[in-house]
Amino acid sequence: MIYVVGALLLKRSANLGVGVWRTAFISNLVAALVFQPLLLLGGNWQPLADYWQPALVGLLFLAGQLLTILSLSKGDVSVATPVLGLKIILVAIFVTVVLGQPPRGTLWLAAGLSTAAIALLNFSQGARHHHVGVTVLSAGGAAASFALFDVLVQKWGPAWGPGRFLPVMLWFVALYAFAFVPMFSHPLREIPRAAWPWLLGGGGFVALQSVLFVWYLARHGNATAANVVYSSRGLWSVAAVWLVGHWFHNLERDQGGSVMRWRLAGAVLMMAAIALVLL
Repeated sequence: MIYVVGALLLKRSANLGVGVWRTAFISNLVAALVFQPLLLLGGNWQPLADYWQPALVGLLFLAGQLLTILSLSKGDVSVATPVLGLKIILVAIFVTVVLGQPPRGTLWLAAGLSTAAIALLNFSQGARHHHVGVTVLSAGGAAASFALFDVLVQKWGPAWGPGRFLPVMLWFVALYAFAFVPMFSHPLREIPRAAWPWLLGGGGFVALQSVLFVWYLARHGNATAANVVYSSRGLWSVAAVWLVGHWFHNLERDQGGSVMRWRLAGAVLMMAAIALVLL
């Protein structure tokens, strides 16, 4: 639910002209700040030779954040968020490949249902398209980046402890984010005053849900099970756009009840695929 609020806020800031690169830059600096209180949880500082682990995971986090913002900026929240639900299928695959856990037959049925779900999410019945192809590709790329991120946090996080691995990882994210500055269409000072509350609020909510989720992964593992619950955001995003999207000046429901019903069906089918992963 926290993620859905953040997505709607970021979508509003995008509509006010903030742009993908400035949104990604600010969002990742906000995330770096939000993660730092985890230092109070303690942990084990590792040798410098092992710092490539949080550096690599931070790069995956940054890629996921950037692709998520791109999908929300260019497309519809009710399409992007359910497609991000593919992450659970990819987590199951990466857990098999990276952690050596055996595959389960229901994984492939779940993958088929996920494909059908994406088809439903693309259904428009004559409604205006909002960069659906870019939305699906960028959201799918974000899902892959975050899936590998989750598995590597589960793999390397315990040795460091959540109070060390996650803050250090975000130090690298903040450093990487400065690579976005040359891509700014306009300086930060030219961001409209009206856009700042939406931008900072969206970045803060997305960062908060990241802290809650990856803290659990670093402390308890269970990446596949955690993602099953987490991916329900696809259903909540469609419901939120339909019920309260206008509070955020979101106009997706104006595409018509038929389109939103198909998207709801796609989100439900995606959740069915997700549930199969645990059977």
